[in-house]
Amino acid sequence: MNDQSAAKPSGGILKWALWGAALFGVAAVLYIIAQSGFKPREAETPAPAVRTVMEKLVVPKTPLPPPPNVFVDAQGKEVRLTDFKGKVVVMNAWATWCAPCKVEMPTLAKLQAAYAGKPVEVVAISIDSELAVEDAREFIAENAPLKFYHDPAMKLPFALKPAAAGMPTTVIYGPDGLERGRVSGEADWSSPAARAVIDGVLAEG
Repeated sequence: MNDQSAAKPSGGILKWALWGAALFGVAAVLYIIAQSGFKPREAETPAPAVRTVMEKLVVPKTPLPPPPNVFVDAQGKEVRLTDFKGKVVVMNAWATWCAPCKVEMPTLAKLQAAYAGKPVEVVAISIDSELAVEDAREFIAENAPLKFYHDPAMKLPFALKPAAAGMPTTVIYGPDGLERGRVSGEADWSSPAARAVIDGVLAEG
Protein backbone atom coordinates (compact mmCIF):
# COMPACT_ATOMS: atom_id res chain seq x y z
CA MET A 1 0.00 0.00 0.00
CA ASN A 2 2.78 2.41 0.90
CA ASP A 3 4.65 1.64 -2.35
CA GLN A 4 1.53 2.30 -4.45
CA SER A 5 0.87 5.58 -2.66
CA ALA A 6 4.43 6.75 -3.30
CA ALA A 7 4.09 6.05 -7.04
CA LYS A 8 1.17 8.46 -7.37
CA PRO A 9 2.08 12.09 -8.02
CA SER A 10 0.68 14.62 -5.61
CA GLY A 11 -2.29 16.74 -6.69
CA GLY A 12 -0.13 19.88 -6.79
CA ILE A 13 2.48 18.37 -9.06
CA LEU A 14 -0.20 17.02 -11.42
CA LYS A 15 -1.88 20.43 -11.59
CA TRP A 16 1.40 22.18 -12.52
CA ALA A 17 2.18 19.48 -15.09
CA LEU A 18 -1.19 20.04 -16.80
CA TRP A 19 -0.75 23.82 -16.78
CA GLY A 20 2.72 23.41 -18.25
CA ALA A 21 1.42 21.21 -21.05
CA ALA A 22 -1.37 23.69 -21.80
CA LEU A 23 1.01 26.64 -21.91
CA PHE A 24 3.40 24.72 -24.13
CA GLY A 25 0.54 23.89 -26.51
CA VAL A 26 -0.57 27.54 -26.72
CA ALA A 27 3.03 28.64 -27.34
CA ALA A 28 3.37 26.08 -30.12
CA VAL A 29 0.16 27.24 -31.80
CA LEU A 30 1.24 30.90 -31.58
CA TYR A 31 4.63 29.99 -33.05
CA ILE A 32 2.99 28.20 -36.00
CA ILE A 33 0.64 31.15 -36.63
CA ALA A 34 3.54 33.59 -36.50
CA GLN A 35 5.59 31.51 -38.90
CA SER A 36 2.69 31.21 -41.35
CA GLY A 37 2.63 34.98 -41.64
CA PHE A 38 6.19 34.99 -42.91
CA LYS A 39 5.85 32.55 -45.81
CA PRO A 40 8.14 33.56 -48.69
CA ARG A 41 6.34 34.96 -51.74
CA GLU A 42 7.98 32.31 -53.88
CA ALA A 43 5.65 29.77 -52.26
CA GLU A 44 2.60 31.45 -53.80
CA THR A 45 1.11 30.08 -57.02
CA PRO A 46 2.59 32.10 -59.92
CA ALA A 47 0.24 34.02 -62.20
CA PRO A 48 -0.24 32.57 -65.69
CA ALA A 49 2.21 33.95 -68.27
CA VAL A 50 0.92 36.54 -70.73
CA ARG A 51 1.11 35.41 -74.34
CA THR A 52 3.64 37.34 -76.41
CA VAL A 53 3.03 39.21 -79.66
CA MET A 54 4.73 36.40 -81.57
CA GLU A 55 2.40 33.81 -80.00
CA LYS A 56 -0.72 35.86 -80.78
CA LEU A 57 0.29 36.92 -84.29
CA VAL A 58 -1.92 35.52 -87.05
CA VAL A 59 -0.39 35.57 -90.53
CA PRO A 60 -2.86 35.64 -93.45
CA LYS A 61 -2.70 32.90 -96.07
CA THR A 62 -3.36 35.51 -98.74
CA PRO A 63 -2.07 39.01 -97.90
CA LEU A 64 -4.72 41.63 -98.65
CA PRO A 65 -4.62 45.44 -98.88
CA PRO A 66 -6.37 47.55 -96.23
CA PRO A 67 -9.98 48.62 -96.68
CA PRO A 68 -10.50 51.95 -98.48
CA ASN A 69 -12.38 53.48 -95.54
CA VAL A 70 -11.71 57.12 -94.76
CA PHE A 71 -10.78 58.37 -91.29
CA VAL A 72 -9.50 61.76 -90.12
CA ASP A 73 -6.37 63.12 -88.47
CA ALA A 74 -6.13 65.66 -85.62
CA GLN A 75 -6.85 68.53 -88.04
CA GLY A 76 -9.88 66.82 -89.56
CA LYS A 77 -8.09 65.95 -92.80
CA GLU A 78 -9.29 62.79 -94.52
CA VAL A 79 -6.81 59.90 -94.46
CA ARG A 80 -6.71 56.35 -95.80
CA LEU A 81 -4.37 53.55 -94.81
CA THR A 82 -3.15 53.43 -98.41
CA ASP A 83 -1.67 56.92 -97.84
CA PHE A 84 1.05 55.25 -95.75
CA LYS A 85 2.15 52.86 -98.49
CA GLY A 86 5.95 52.57 -98.56
CA LYS A 87 6.14 52.25 -94.78
CA VAL A 88 5.58 49.42 -92.35
CA VAL A 89 2.21 50.35 -90.86
CA VAL A 90 1.03 49.18 -87.46
CA MET A 91 -2.69 49.98 -87.55
CA ASN A 92 -4.35 49.80 -84.14
CA ALA A 93 -8.13 50.04 -83.80
CA TRP A 94 -9.08 51.16 -80.30
CA ALA A 95 -11.59 53.07 -78.15
CA THR A 96 -11.62 54.81 -74.78
CA TRP A 97 -14.27 52.39 -73.49
CA CYS A 98 -11.90 49.49 -74.14
CA ALA A 99 -9.72 48.89 -71.05
CA PRO A 100 -7.19 46.58 -72.79
CA CYS A 101 -6.80 49.21 -75.54
CA LYS A 102 -5.75 51.81 -72.99
CA VAL A 103 -3.40 49.40 -71.22
CA GLU A 104 -1.47 48.58 -74.40
CA MET A 105 -1.38 52.12 -75.88
CA PRO A 106 1.78 53.21 -73.99
CA THR A 107 3.57 50.19 -75.46
CA LEU A 108 2.55 51.26 -78.96
CA ALA A 109 3.95 54.71 -78.18
CA LYS A 110 7.25 53.10 -77.15
CA LEU A 111 7.25 51.06 -80.36
CA GLN A 112 6.86 54.23 -82.44
CA ALA A 113 9.63 55.96 -80.49
CA ALA A 114 11.93 52.97 -81.02
CA TYR A 115 11.61 53.41 -84.80
CA ALA A 116 12.02 57.18 -84.91
CA GLY A 117 13.46 58.20 -88.28
CA LYS A 118 12.63 54.84 -89.84
CA PRO A 119 9.80 53.96 -92.25
CA VAL A 120 7.52 52.62 -89.53
CA GLU A 121 4.22 54.29 -88.67
CA VAL A 122 1.95 53.37 -85.79
CA VAL A 123 -1.54 54.48 -86.79
CA ALA A 124 -3.85 54.28 -83.77
CA ILE A 125 -7.40 54.88 -84.95
CA SER A 126 -10.09 55.67 -82.38
CA ILE A 127 -13.59 54.39 -83.11
CA ASP A 128 -15.11 56.43 -80.30
CA SER A 129 -18.39 58.26 -80.80
CA GLU A 130 -18.38 62.02 -81.23
CA LEU A 131 -19.33 62.34 -77.54
CA ALA A 132 -16.03 60.73 -76.50
CA VAL A 133 -13.74 61.99 -79.25
CA GLU A 134 -12.17 64.70 -77.07
CA ASP A 135 -11.36 62.13 -74.40
CA ALA A 136 -9.71 60.01 -77.10
CA ARG A 137 -7.75 63.01 -78.35
CA GLU A 138 -6.48 63.81 -74.84
CA PHE A 139 -5.52 60.18 -74.23
CA ILE A 140 -3.41 60.03 -77.39
CA ALA A 141 -1.76 63.33 -76.41
CA GLU A 142 -0.61 61.55 -73.23
CA ASN A 143 1.02 58.86 -75.38
CA ALA A 144 3.41 60.80 -77.61
CA PRO A 145 4.78 60.40 -80.21
CA LEU A 146 1.53 58.79 -81.38
CA LYS A 147 -0.73 60.92 -83.58
CA PHE A 148 -4.48 61.21 -83.23
CA TYR A 149 -6.71 59.54 -85.80
CA HIS A 150 -10.46 59.06 -85.61
CA ASP A 151 -12.95 56.94 -87.52
CA PRO A 152 -16.22 58.85 -87.01
CA ALA A 153 -18.16 56.22 -88.95
CA MET A 154 -16.82 53.50 -86.61
CA LYS A 155 -16.67 51.08 -89.55
CA LEU A 156 -13.00 50.55 -90.44
CA PRO A 157 -12.32 47.60 -88.06
CA PHE A 158 -15.32 45.76 -89.46
CA ALA A 159 -14.30 46.44 -93.07
CA LEU A 160 -11.11 44.42 -92.53
CA LYS A 161 -11.03 40.98 -94.14
CA PRO A 162 -11.70 39.12 -91.93
CA ALA A 163 -13.47 41.68 -89.76
CA ALA A 164 -11.94 42.57 -86.40
CA ALA A 165 -13.11 40.19 -83.68
CA GLY A 166 -13.08 42.98 -81.08
CA MET A 167 -11.00 45.79 -79.63
CA PRO A 168 -8.12 46.23 -79.70
CA THR A 169 -7.15 44.83 -83.08
CA THR A 170 -3.72 45.56 -84.52
CA VAL A 171 -2.86 44.88 -88.16
CA ILE A 172 0.65 45.10 -89.61
CA TYR A 173 1.02 46.12 -93.26
CA GLY A 174 4.22 45.82 -95.24
CA PRO A 175 5.70 48.62 -97.39
CA ASP A 176 3.77 47.16 -100.35
CA GLY A 177 0.52 47.89 -98.50
CA LEU A 178 -0.41 44.24 -97.93
CA GLU A 179 -1.27 42.71 -94.57
CA ARG A 180 1.55 40.76 -92.95
CA GLY A 181 -0.21 39.77 -89.76
CA ARG A 182 -2.58 40.82 -87.01
CA VAL A 183 -3.03 40.53 -83.27
CA SER A 184 -6.43 40.42 -81.61
CA GLY A 185 -6.50 41.69 -78.06
CA GLU A 186 -3.99 43.40 -75.81
CA ALA A 187 -0.25 42.93 -76.42
CA ASP A 188 3.04 44.42 -75.28
CA TRP A 189 4.26 46.23 -78.40
CA SER A 190 7.38 47.49 -76.64
CA SER A 191 8.71 43.96 -76.17
CA PRO A 192 11.65 42.43 -78.05
CA ALA A 193 9.19 39.97 -79.63
CA ALA A 194 7.17 42.84 -81.11
CA ARG A 195 10.28 44.55 -82.47
CA ALA A 196 11.41 41.26 -84.00
CA VAL A 197 8.13 41.12 -85.95
CA ILE A 198 8.51 44.70 -87.19
CA ASP A 199 12.18 44.15 -88.04
CA GLY A 200 11.19 41.09 -90.08
CA VAL A 201 8.67 43.09 -92.11
CA LEU A 202 11.19 45.91 -92.59
CA ALA A 203 13.75 43.43 -93.89
CA GLU A 204 11.30 42.29 -96.57
CA GLY A 205 10.96 45.83 -97.86
